[in-house]
Amino acid sequence: MNLGLVEQIADAVLYEGYILYPYRPSSVKNQQRFNFGALYPETYSAAGGGTDACMMQTECLVSGTERTVLDVKVRFLHLLAREVGVPIADSGIRSAENGDAETQPALSASHFRRVESLETGDRVFQAWQEACERDVSLSGIKLSELASQPEPQQVRFAFPSREDIEPLREPDGRIVGALVRKQQAIEGAVELRIVDCRLPVDETQRPFSEIGEPQRAHVFKVTVRILNLTPLENAGAKSRDEALMRAFASTHTILSLPGEGEFVSLLDPPEAFREAVSSCRNTGTWPVLAGREGERNVMLSSPIILYDYPQIAPESAGDLFDGTEIDEILTLRIMTLTDEEKREMRGADERARQILERTETLPVEQLMKLHGAVKKAKVRG
Repeated sequence: MNLGLVEQIADAVLYEGYILYPYRPSSVKNQQRFNFGALYPETYSAAGGGTDACMMQTECLVSGTERTVLDVKVRFLHLLAREVGVPIADSGIRSAENGDAETQPALSASHFRRVESLETGDRVFQAWQEACERDVSLSGIKLSELASQPEPQQVRFAFPSREDIEPLREPDGRIVGALVRKQQAIEGAVELRIVDCRLPVDETQRPFSEIGEPQRAHVFKVTVRILNLTPLENAGAKSRDEALMRAFASTHTILSLPGEGEFVSLLDPPEAFREAVSSCRNTGTWPVLAGREGERNVMLSSPIILYDYPQIAPESAGDLFDGTEIDEILTLRIMTLTDEEKREMRGADERARQILERTETLPVEQLMKLHGAVKKAKVRG
């Protein structure tokens, strides 16, 4: 099992659409974000007639034994609103040199007046929706034991609200503003149900050999539901951006079998499993085999439809957050940005700044690799 390969793809899914070219908050295409895998509070979803999802369901098959164990990891982005402020005249914050920093009052949002943007140094800062990664893990789930339980197993989780203040200083140490980050509390649940289909499989139809039970294989249908249970009062009056602050963005699931057992491909199942595969119901997501081609112990269930064994192109120099674009085109476009546009890109957030710095220092030989590669096509009989 190579979870490193899987997490490369999972990270690409997690940040798909996070920020798009021209990588600036002022760009129209970056004003409404996180359309993939967003799960909103249940009350907000209900108020909108279910238009915005509050639940995601993955269903897939595992061929295994009484000893087969499953690990589940749910990953998503927890958003936070970033505002830009300048010091209020009577806040007590002095435009002092670094030497007087210890005499400054403890900073809070009340010390600053909100502004649309602020220029300092080589950056332009604007209001923005940032995000931090969250994951919820369920480990060591013995499928045969859970299959005998009449009710699904539910694991609740919660992440608290928080507020951070990051002072913005000029090179001489003067505080000229601050980034105020506010994150809302969220609550949810991961619900797991296992059904033992007890499908007879002969030696020629088994998806793998020597599973330990030569007379009969266990075929488990695994159902993983992710629910956003965050309270949201007066949900019908909330804007999408307000609800998004309490949503799970870019939600996806990694399922893995650390011991014996194998997942069954939903795209190309063996004949003996086709009927069982057709009964799988996936909502807002689609599971595919992941890792090295031929391995069957990891499934990535993503809101973006992929083929089995997706891969990051080895020629790619790094994340650009837009899997629908060509790396070479995006790289060349970034190189043509004006100095003013680059200042805004640097101030967007750390991830946008890294894209700019990587592009500006990209070696010529790496750029040439992006121009194209000849690969042999795989023909399936």
